[in-house]
Amino acid sequence: MTVFKATRSRPARRPLSRAVARSAGFGLVLGTLAAFSAVHAATPVASAGISPGLLAQVAPATSLDPAKQLPGAISVSNIDFKRGDGGAGRLILRFSGEGAAPDLRNESGQVVISVGNASLPSSLQKPLNVSDFATPVEQISARSTGGGTTLVLDTEGAYESMAYQTGNEYIVEIVPRAAVAVVQADSNDDVAMGATSVDSSDSKKYSGRPVTFNFQDIPVRTVLQLVAEESGLNLVAADSVQGNVTLRLVNVPWDQALDIVLRAKGLDKRRSGNVIWVAPQAELAKYEQDKADARIAMSERAELITEYIQINYHNAEQIFKMLTEAKGIGSSGGGGGQGDQGRMDTGFLSARGRLVADGRTNTLMISDTAEKVAAMKELIAEIDRPVDQVVIEARVVVATESFMRELGAEFGVSGYTDGGDVWFNSTVENNVDSQNSLAEAIEDGDSTFELTRGLMTNLGVANPAGAVALSLLNAGYALDVRLSAMQEEGRGEVISNPRIVTSNQREAVIKQGREVGYVTIQPATAGGVATPSVQFKEVVLEMKVTPTITNDGRVFLNLNVKKDEIEGFVDTSIGDVPQISTRSVNTAVLVEDGQTVVIGGVYEFAERDDVTKVPFLGDIPFLGNLFKKKGKSKEKAELLIFVTPKVLEVSQRNHR
Repeated sequence: MTVFKATRSRPARRPLSRAVARSAGFGLVLGTLAAFSAVHAATPVASAGISPGLLAQVAPATSLDPAKQLPGAISVSNIDFKRGDGGAGRLILRFSGEGAAPDLRNESGQVVISVGNASLPSSLQKPLNVSDFATPVEQISARSTGGGTTLVLDTEGAYESMAYQTGNEYIVEIVPRAAVAVVQADSNDDVAMGATSVDSSDSKKYSGRPVTFNFQDIPVRTVLQLVAEESGLNLVAADSVQGNVTLRLVNVPWDQALDIVLRAKGLDKRRSGNVIWVAPQAELAKYEQDKADARIAMSERAELITEYIQINYHNAEQIFKMLTEAKGIGSSGGGGGQGDQGRMDTGFLSARGRLVADGRTNTLMISDTAEKVAAMKELIAEIDRPVDQVVIEARVVVATESFMRELGAEFGVSGYTDGGDVWFNSTVENNVDSQNSLAEAIEDGDSTFELTRGLMTNLGVANPAGAVALSLLNAGYALDVRLSAMQEEGRGEVISNPRIVTSNQREAVIKQGREVGYVTIQPATAGGVATPSVQFKEVVLEMKVTPTITNDGRVFLNLNVKKDEIEGFVDTSIGDVPQISTRSVNTAVLVEDGQTVVIGGVYEFAERDDVTKVPFLGDIPFLGNLFKKKGKSKEKAELLIFVTPKVLEVSQRNHR
């Protein structure tokens, strides 16, 4: 195991541009040293910020193979462009072999990539329009220059460029500046400023200081030491971390560069404070598994304790069921004597734990390790606490209004003589009676009576509030006219006010009314007779409600309100059957605490005009009113249901 310790000291605050320039210069120094060492013998070179020992490790490892650097030795095999996360553009250059030495620079809104030792086939020497990808890159121009390759990326808007090289691929990312955030780091982290970029592969955010690396076949352990120098953190590498890596990273956050190297070599890291441990993924996984197994083994040997917990606001048996069936094992975790199979998993308890519920005293007994018992007590304390209550007040208002008016007339003419005397009556009823008595007299043979006239219309109001009668007598004739009128108005209002209190998320029901009986006939069976029986129908005012108190203090109500009334009875051959009018509403509504809301309403309006008249005579102006009857009626009915919830906050008393 190797420990890399950061020894460089730097100011607590440094502008971002200066940090980026220093990183680029640092990579350039390392690249220059590598080239220098390939031609001359490795000699210590002093450079600001780089220890002689580090240079001695880097220089031999970064020696370039002259055969790989000859122009035309390799060629560009493919040019690919993709859109990454956050609108970033990704250019991927693939070479026919390893050893390409690309160089990236920004020139007045363009990103220029030069590869002096890689040729460009004629099939790839063409411009690519990539504006449809909606990235900062608008167009890519590829051309061959003196046996090498030059790519020019035309950009638009503010951007940041990052590049790295793995194997025979060179990847350039052009990220919009809107997706790059400059953050201020803590002074204790020994990092003055950092640029946060988004990794297009897993959308992970990085906040390390940008660095630039350009190495060929450098040992992974050396790269880790460079990262430790740049990050200011202590880095521990396991002995199993071996192998070399070729990479070219330009303006990449150091933590992103570290992740790229770790993924390329199948490594992983764990961080504790300012120390990073790097090891193969399998080795880290085995370490964590062994640590977990050791913790389980220690818990198996730990001493068991027993505690009794009094449940105050809940039901002990329900909590017992909840805790023991947490993982779908039924009640195997409670009591004892369930066997080894039942003790494998007991919900929130350990394999040796026991939980017993006493319904009589509403108490839980827990037997387990001290750690598990403490966790269970904390969990039960969260469950066993009073819940707020809600007062739900409803008002069911049924308002009715009716109006009826009738105008009618009765008109009659009659006359008869009795031995020369004229008899007449002054009312329409007597007029009719007189005609009937005269007809009977004639039938009895009394010839002294003689019916001279007998005419009548009966279009009067059935139950008039008032009437005016007029009789005219002239030479044995009686003319009777009676005008009757009636006007009726009615207003009514029925208010029902149910009120109920319930706990949060508990259904409550309140009902008030009566049961109305009626007779039914049971069909006769074979050889039997029909049997009458009495059935009952509820006519009630009922409210069902389930309140839920939200975190912001409002109340969500599931409501069902019903109001029945008896309108009358229908006479049947076996008895009277009630006619019941039903009004109900079933809804869910979110209401502010103490606010009144109308959850339902029905408005009914009926208007009717009736005319009864004698044909033709009833159409005569003015005089036709004596031969017609008029009626007008209006009915209005309105149902409104109001609901007002009020939260009753309950403070907890801790008796433990």
